[in-house]
Amino acid sequence: MKEFIEKVTRPCRRKTDFFLLAALCSLMLLVVGEIISSAVFRFLNIQDKLIGWSGSDNVGTFLGDYLYTFGVWVAFLIFAVIFKRNRPMLKALAPNKSLNNVKGILLGLLLGFGTNGFCVLMSYLTGDIKLSFNGLNWKLIIAFLICVFIQSSSEEVTDRIYLYQKLRRRYRNPLVAILVNSIAFMALHIPNPGFTAIAGSQIFLVAIIFSLFVYYYDGVWVAFWFHAAWNYTQNIIFGLPNSGIVSEYSIFKLEAASARNGLFYNVNFGVEGSIGSSLVLIVVIIVLIVINRKKPEKRDYWAEAEKEAAEERAMMEPAKHAKIG
Repeated sequence: MKEFIEKVTRPCRRKTDFFLLAALCSLMLLVVGEIISSAVFRFLNIQDKLIGWSGSDNVGTFLGDYLYTFGVWVAFLIFAVIFKRNRPMLKALAPNKSLNNVKGILLGLLLGFGTNGFCVLMSYLTGDIKLSFNGLNWKLIIAFLICVFIQSSSEEVTDRIYLYQKLRRRYRNPLVAILVNSIAFMALHIPNPGFTAIAGSQIFLVAIIFSLFVYYYDGVWVAFWFHAAWNYTQNIIFGLPNSGIVSEYSIFKLEAASARNGLFYNVNFGVEGSIGSSLVLIVVIIVLIVINRKKPEKRDYWAEAEKEAAEERAMMEPAKHAKIG
């Protein structure tokens, strides 16, 4: 058993990197983030200020719901600074010449708007949804873009940086990090209204895509903006449910009474709950794997730590045997 563990895990592993404990740690990150956000919101009276600024109780409250997740960012930075062995995770956030740059941001926006927009277009053309123009409010459009990015990127920090990197530190096979963080991401959405097995499969698939960008391109910035653009397109632009939740403000408005389930739309969960959106994401996954089929992992942040831990253990072995003898 010990030989098997040594074969599949790295010497630099930590006890909390075991996949179940790692998932619990990522959940704790969310809890700590919520505590931080709650304290800041109360101290600065942010919710009332958003309501006053937006001129609407409902819009201000919904805007606050997106902004509220900023605490996860703070919690992650605290975890990375306090626990020194987690600091390599910060490297995943840093700009690089791969896709943590302007090119990565643009690619993420293109993929997010493109894939979700395609699903919305198909829903509209097949008559499953009817949309009407609701009006432009530029200050809300910009404010929601910022807040949706904060919310989307906080989920990416939790799953595609913190959880993903903890799993990469323990397990030699990157598939463990890719699959487990995607399952955890899907599980976080189970409490959302209208959640179904199809919706769960779609959320799992999009998490795989985000993880592949981290694996092949060291490009978590792509995941940030893909995620944000996906949510923003359906929720703020078209007024459709985003994981079952409908925005209080949108550029277009859905005629909910006439909406129906179809290949690319689910009346309770939005396009995310449809078979069509899952098929679109499967195509993206296949393309990513095919074009990168001969490429290794772009950057392994734990390779150096693994080497140092292996050398340290090798040095300790003679002393251990001498003590026994």
